[in-house]
Amino acid sequence: MSQSDAILARLMALHPKVIDLSLDRMHRLLAALGHPERRIPPVIHIAGTNGKGSTQAMIRAGLEAGGARVHAYTSPHLAHFHERIRLGGTLIPEPELAAVLEECEAANDGQPITFFEITTAAAFLAFSRGPADYTLLEVGLGGRLDATNVIDQPRLTVITPVSIDHTQYLGETLPLIAAEKAGIIKPRVPVVIGPQQDEALRVIEARAQGLTAPIVAHGQHWMIQTDRGGMVFQDDHGLWDLPLPNLIGPHQVQNAGTALAALRALGATEAQAHAAVTRAEWPARMQRLRRGPLVDLAGAAELWLDGGHNPAGGEALAATLAALPPRPTHLVCGMLNTKDIAGYLRPLAPHAASLTAIDIPGEPNTLPARATAEVAAQVGIPTATAQDAGAAIRAITATDPGARILICGSLYLAGRILRENG
Repeated sequence: MSQSDAILARLMALHPKVIDLSLDRMHRLLAALGHPERRIPPVIHIAGTNGKGSTQAMIRAGLEAGGARVHAYTSPHLAHFHERIRLGGTLIPEPELAAVLEECEAANDGQPITFFEITTAAAFLAFSRGPADYTLLEVGLGGRLDATNVIDQPRLTVITPVSIDHTQYLGETLPLIAAEKAGIIKPRVPVVIGPQQDEALRVIEARAQGLTAPIVAHGQHWMIQTDRGGMVFQDDHGLWDLPLPNLIGPHQVQNAGTALAALRALGATEAQAHAAVTRAEWPARMQRLRRGPLVDLAGAAELWLDGGHNPAGGEALAATLAALPPRPTHLVCGMLNTKDIAGYLRPLAPHAASLTAIDIPGEPNTLPARATAEVAAQVGIPTATAQDAGAAIRAITATDPGARILICGSLYLAGRILRENG
């Protein structure tokens, strides 16, 4: 176990609740640390239900192509905690991560605080000490009361598509959830708004208008569409004729549009726009695994990985599968017990030859494989269960050696798979 792993394990015990949305603990700790959040490079703050990570990855690729140094914060991590914090374009080194975590632990002095809050404070501390031109900050949950929402004057805010998720924390309806996401909008700071359902858009625009925040909204101020094997981004400043995103799936076109609108607001060039859509890297979003022990186990079968986990993620994944060359697709699925399982699986049913349900290893909130299989059967997918992903792959390839195997249902499962596959 590394030094940072040992500290992270201690930090997990500081608060009995997994999630408790409030900014009081965050403000207390940041004050004890001397307010590092006030000394970080200009912030681009990103909220939304789906596409935050992909959008952030494209913005980062575009900014870095223009020579900018970029800090970035994202969650959750997949294989290693260091993935959450990028300093000037590279993952935070172990000695620096351990140092800022220890500093935050000492400043917190054993008081109640959530794991996400204290690790976010550690990220701010690291960002305040490293030179960069921008800081990309991805919201963890919601927006209004998220630990990242302590930045008074960001350079830009971005809201990706909002849909129903985390209802136990954010509210049962789309307008309530949109209001939480819109909590990152700040007075007179431009807000880029990705494609939204009308009832979400009304709430977000009302919040922006109330704060005199300039609005850059999809369908009004910018548009993106596919055209002759590529795509065209258009706004008040003109056209960008670009290739399709290197991130796979039709939904990545809309994510690209949101990223491009943000880059345009930051004064990016067409060359930067091209880099944004061709150089972005974002693991576990319809990622083809091409090497490693699980790939060896799959043999002639294709092995894919996706971390989407809510109904909108299921719809995006279904659209991606529909656009791939025809091939029997077998799902290996593990989900959390907090998710809308049927809502996620229903769009996938027409594209799935089978579903093998597994538990998420080491995850206390895993939905038991049997329960996942029951819901899959209810939505019309032939089901089985297996002890783990390896056993599922062996069973699938025994009967369909040339299959497409897609491991899906949770970012936590995706992280375990990436670690297991080396």
